[in-house]
Amino acid sequence: MLDPNQINVILATDCGSTTTKAILIEKVNGEYRQTYRGEAPTTVEEPVADVTVGVLNAATEVGELAGRRLVDDNGQIIRPANGNEGCDIYISTSSAGGGLQILVTGVVREMSAASAERAALGAGAIVLDLIASNDRRRPHEKIQRIRELRPDMVVMAGGTDGGTVKHVVQIAELIAPAKPRPRFGSNYQMPVIYAGNAEAADEVSHTFDDSVALSVVENVRPILERENLEPARDKIHDLFLEHVMAHAPGYDRLIAMTDAPIMPTPGAVGDILQQIAKARGINCVGVDIGGATTDVFSVFDGPDGKPVFNRTVSANLGMSYSISNVCAEAGMANVLRWVKTDMDERELRNRVKNKMIRPTTIPQTLEALEFEQAVAREALRLAYQQHKEFATTLKGVQQQRTVGDTFSQQTSGQSIVDNMKLNLLVASGGVLSHAPKMEQTAMMLIDAFEPEGITELAKDSIFMMPHLGVLASVHPEAAMQVFERDCLIYLGTCIATKGTGKPGRACFRYSFTGANLKESGEVQVGELKTLPLGIGETAEVRLEPARGFDLGAGPGQPLSATVRGGTVGILLDGRGRPLWPTSA
Repeated sequence: MLDPNQINVILATDCGSTTTKAILIEKVNGEYRQTYRGEAPTTVEEPVADVTVGVLNAATEVGELAGRRLVDDNGQIIRPANGNEGCDIYISTSSAGGGLQILVTGVVREMSAASAERAALGAGAIVLDLIASNDRRRPHEKIQRIRELRPDMVVMAGGTDGGTVKHVVQIAELIAPAKPRPRFGSNYQMPVIYAGNAEAADEVSHTFDDSVALSVVENVRPILERENLEPARDKIHDLFLEHVMAHAPGYDRLIAMTDAPIMPTPGAVGDILQQIAKARGINCVGVDIGGATTDVFSVFDGPDGKPVFNRTVSANLGMSYSISNVCAEAGMANVLRWVKTDMDERELRNRVKNKMIRPTTIPQTLEALEFEQAVAREALRLAYQQHKEFATTLKGVQQQRTVGDTFSQQTSGQSIVDNMKLNLLVASGGVLSHAPKMEQTAMMLIDAFEPEGITELAKDSIFMMPHLGVLASVHPEAAMQVFERDCLIYLGTCIATKGTGKPGRACFRYSFTGANLKESGEVQVGELKTLPLGIGETAEVRLEPARGFDLGAGPGQPLSATVRGGTVGILLDGRGRPLWPTSA
């Protein structure tokens, strides 16, 4: 690998399910900037069945735009950079062919299996199913389910170190006769990662025959009070390259072309979000809403003060293929509450059916746009709700409480996602990134996530977070510079109170002092105000919430802070939290 100081031109691609996106990053006046972007159809499917064709097409387009020859006559990416030719490094992520798909098993669903699921999701995987000893399915039903699935690999967990052996072996005895078959390739061994009780490793190993490639790593839950996810995540990445990618069409060539290990797209997004949280010392949430799924990523301080990363995939919440699921789960009344134009439920249902028939269409009228953004709010709200239920302190661990609630001691985990402690909310995905007005993106985020206190809002300009996630593994400085300067478009800052009150009464008072914003006033309950403060501009603010309302210092307590502007400015939200009760 090159010395980071010698890297001046970087080519990065993200091989998606339908489109391969390429970006060029160059050192300009001593700083790394994203300069050109190109894309081409992904070619992992027949008739081409070679992912590198799409990669080279996207790289060629970027080269033409940049006036830089990146691909030679033999179909190779030119390296190193020399004048107007080539690049210094080439890196890539991939979710083509459906991404990384994993079957997770464990003994107790809420404990060891949940830890294994967190490890798989954190590595950028889609979890096809979670099979546990206590999931109420009969043994033959579990075996049948394993046979039906075509995972890329299996992650096994179970028991704390020195704990149960019997139940862990029983899980292995379900997988062994089921003989799960991989999606790609028919002649290679199914990768199985065992990350459970170390004392059961030998017996688990003897349960499998040579149709399985077993890898034993450290326990994801060595003791009840602690998770150890890194060894399992690292092994998932290794096997993703060795087994899954090596057997997918053309990926062996792509692996040979890249200068760093290929990462699953969601894993790369999670990595760059963790980098920004660490660099700025903040709590942040990122969301990527697509046609079929919605991914939510978060980095929040855990009970011990250390940052905890979580990711969830809401596989039934999306804007095209899954739009009917969103409407069914949220309820039409909840979708209609975001629609200002006169639209009855029957018309709404017709729009849903039209979108299902033609999932790739985009809104052509204001009414269609308003409908789509209303559905997006509910998809995001439900996905975030699922994320908060997943991103918890460890279940099965007794929490220390006050004497008053000793008798109601719970063993279930508490969510570590706290909207009052949220500093940065980042949006990506077509309906958010391509909204005609920045104000629309900001309002979809505020309505769906209901941030409290003071929260910065931003969006990924051209969905380059995956590219920067893999870049961070080889050149963190370049990744952070491009992330701050070119990736994020800051929409502004939302200031919102926690608590409810009667409309028209005082909610909070504000006083801004800055070079570009000097204004004082009051926000009433139910009121929304926007104050102009541009990109790169900051202002000092003094906030005084009314009795019963909280802006971060406690109910009724004043606070002062520095706020950052953006394309929308400062959004003052007096509607209270929660916004209003919903039946879903």
